[in-house]
Amino acid sequence: MDTIIKPILDPGFTPSTIWNQDYREQIAASSNPVAVTLALMRPDETCSLYRIQILPLVEENEKRTLRYLERLLKFLLWQRGASNVLISGCDPLVEKLSAIYSENGARSFDYHFFGGKVYDHPLEFKQCEEADLPQPNEQSIRMGYNLDGCRIGFDLGGSDRKCAAVIDGEVVFSEEVEWSPYFESDPSYHIDGIKDTLKRAAAHLPRVDAIGGSAAGVYVNNEVRVGSLFRGVSPDDFDSKVRRIFFDLKKEWQNVPFEVVNDGEVTALAGSMSMGENAVLGISMGTSLAAGYITDEGSITPWLNELAFVPVDYREDAPADEWSGDLGCGAQYLTQQAVARLAPLAGIDFPAGTPFPEQLIEVQRLMAEGDERAANIYSTIGTYLGYSIAHFSEFYTFRKILLLGRVTSGQGGTVIIEKARETLDALFPELSAEIEFVTPSETEKRHGQAVAAASLPFLT
Repeated sequence: MDTIIKPILDPGFTPSTIWNQDYREQIAASSNPVAVTLALMRPDETCSLYRIQILPLVEENEKRTLRYLERLLKFLLWQRGASNVLISGCDPLVEKLSAIYSENGARSFDYHFFGGKVYDHPLEFKQCEEADLPQPNEQSIRMGYNLDGCRIGFDLGGSDRKCAAVIDGEVVFSEEVEWSPYFESDPSYHIDGIKDTLKRAAAHLPRVDAIGGSAAGVYVNNEVRVGSLFRGVSPDDFDSKVRRIFFDLKKEWQNVPFEVVNDGEVTALAGSMSMGENAVLGISMGTSLAAGYITDEGSITPWLNELAFVPVDYREDAPADEWSGDLGCGAQYLTQQAVARLAPLAGIDFPAGTPFPEQLIEVQRLMAEGDERAANIYSTIGTYLGYSIAHFSEFYTFRKILLLGRVTSGQGGTVIIEKARETLDALFPELSAEIEFVTPSETEKRHGQAVAAASLPFLT
């Protein structure tokens, strides 16, 4: 691709979608491309297949091809999840990929995340013949859209807790309460906060028929497998007091129907419900990067959709994620962390230790005053977003991109969307013509997430 749009504050940014496009152009020019299939298997016997081609398996191509496969697998793991990965077509590289995603490899965080936390099964990579690969077996779940009765909906974010009391689809109460759960080591802080939120909503209902919630992290059948909200809690306290927190709460609320899913899924569900449209990718650009996906059929997938950890920048010296340690991942480009990282590059300095939310508030204030430095931050994030959407489209089929989160608020959000659209129009015109950017109204921002969460449980 000849035309490249560079982020104004970060000209070294190497978009994953452009890097991959260049690699595929090399494949197209090759006389002997190699077919590879990646099978991502999970303990529930679901399986996702992803078919690609790579350059011929010769020494001169190995480094570039290994980079291509490793970054691709990184995306697929955090998008779809897996406990076992079977790979056909590139036997010489499977052992090297396995070493990277091992207990002591470069992706040890991912190894422990998927193996010890999400699936309780060591993450394994194995070579496999194409004929022996399992058949794809994906599942989707029709959830939400249940608004009958008296319901509580809640959303647990990194900087606030939201709740809504809903009667037959009508919001009778909603509230947002600040909290700081990330580095609290005492699980009582989290438990008491959630209980307080539920009680606040229940006070505005004649009875409670159902409770639905969303939170950052991985939740399987209401069990907390991994939650960034609880990252400060010790492993022992997590297992004894956090893992089954929503089962305990359900008992306290007389075992009413109770459903909790990842906040990104509810973000997408809220957008789908408000628009009456499917094929929605929802992205919340806030403390971290929450994402969710509603299929063309209007269902939620059991995928992880943790786009905070997927690589969007392939340069060798990309910014490191503060949790996983990996380079070039979404959380450093489309969140409050991106604002804080870009601020000094824009000439805006904050005292050491200034919390990210406070930095964002100040940048928003400067933007409202017409400060060019703030505008450059938002322009840079918009360019990141445009390239990232193009990258995401390689893995998701969507017609609507729902954008929310505090980074998209105010005039800066307008700049982000304009710059993202400019990038798509210039470099990916066919894709740009197919995708509509959607931002929620103020009412939807206040109520939408919690109402969508409230609609999760089905009344029997």
